Amino acid sequence: MTEYLPLLPVLLFSVIVHELAHGWVALRLGDPTASEAGRLTLNPIPHIDPIGSVLIPLMSLATTGRIFIAWAKPVPVNPTNFRHGRRDDALVSIAGPISNLILAACCTAAVVGLGFARSVLNLEESTTGHALLMFLYRMFYGGIYLNVVLAVFNVLPIPPLDGSHLLASMLPAQAASAYRRIGFLGVFALIFLLNVPAVGTVFENIINAVFAPFRGTVAFFLSFRQ
Repeated sequence: MTEYLPLLPVLLFSVIVHELAHGWVALRLGDPTASEAGRLTLNPIPHIDPIGSVLIPLMSLATTGRIFIAWAKPVPVNPTNFRHGRRDDALVSIAGPISNLILAACCTAAVVGLGFARSVLNLEESTTGHALLMFLYRMFYGGIYLNVVLAVFNVLPIPPLDGSHLLASMLPAQAASAYRRIGFLGVFALIFLLNVPAVGTVFENIINAVFAPFRGTVAFFLSFRQ
């Protein structure tokens, strides 16, 4: 379990960027609510959710030995400020998962760069430099997987996840309103479902399918180290 602890800073940064992406896109589409609330910042303090950013990741780490879900405090969004209503709400919602896929790509580039640095520097395994290089390599490689998990998790159509906003944007107004009222109960229902072996297996297979291109990119470029 302790080998996953260095991933917690990456996880925290990733969920912050996720929320920042929502707020930035909302601002671009006419809603300044998140900006006025001071949420368009990389400072973690305004974004930390005691449950989703700390308690749930630690519980996941303690009970399963790995981190599979986490979230930051949702940025405030006022859909009435949008110029194109439902369309803009959907764009704001998808911005978070897309930001995680971009971070996964950035982590992939970092892993490739560190892999080449390891070959060029040829550090002795007993040195501090080698230990630091390997720490960063494992951290960024784990960052690829974490961001893929966050992207996949958040597009699930379960309130209040981002995928629920996408689905709600396609429903009739009355049905969408009733659907959103499920609220945070949806997350706890999802946590329960993910512990059902069949559901957990499907979820993990989807994650592995999305993760595969990133893993393949790392393997492809590092094959040239020799």
